[in-house]
Amino acid sequence: MRRDLLVRLQRLFILVSLASLLATGVLVAQAAGYPLSNLDLAALLGLGLGRRPTVALIQGHAGYDSGAVCTDNTGQVLLQEVEVNARITAQVAERLRSQGVQVWVLDEQDPRLRGLRATVLLSLHSDSCVGLSGYKVATRSLSLVSEPEERLVACIHTQYAAVTGLRNHPETITRNMTNYYAFRWAAPTTPTAILEMGFLGGDRALLVERPHQVAEGVVQSLLCFLQEPPAPTPPAAP
Repeated sequence: MRRDLLVRLQRLFILVSLASLLATGVLVAQAAGYPLSNLDLAALLGLGLGRRPTVALIQGHAGYDSGAVCTDNTGQVLLQEVEVNARITAQVAERLRSQGVQVWVLDEQDPRLRGLRATVLLSLHSDSCVGLSGYKVATRSLSLVSEPEERLVACIHTQYAAVTGLRNHPETITRNMTNYYAFRWAAPTTPTAILEMGFLGGDRALLVERPHQVAEGVVQSLLCFLQEPPAPTPPAAP
């Protein structure tokens, strides 16, 4: 009995000490004029405590503009990219949370993106209203985390393509993707990518009528990435 009580007291002392350190860090940051966001606090709380992996999702164009807009012959708006992105992102977040993953859903150019530290950051978009079909993905051209980003892209090419049935469409990757602002805003140690999930023109039925299928493709891609990378094969003995 006494031993159990001692163990509990030791655990309580550790928790109180950690809380005190966190509070001190917050006060120092505020005194220095650094505004701590909810994401910063979440990162501090998870620091070194073996917390769940954190996936940050940008719902493309949310809180910024409408993105691509599809109209009919009279100019009547039929579809807005921002709405498609938001619907799919919400389903991705819900599915990942059910798998025990911590998820942050962010707007386009959300101020919390500056210096953001997460296990992975993925921005979800839909392409224009032209009659093409396919997905495409881009990462930083120069990166401190090139290996994880390459692994993320590989997971998208295998998992997203398999679930959605879409082919990779790299020939339409634009400068806006390769120079995506979040590549600069996020912490350089956060693996980051932007995914155009399909074309609002050629893939409208998939994106609008079967958003759950698109979301599942994104979820499987991220779960693939979050798995521990395979250990390197040792060289054969001479």
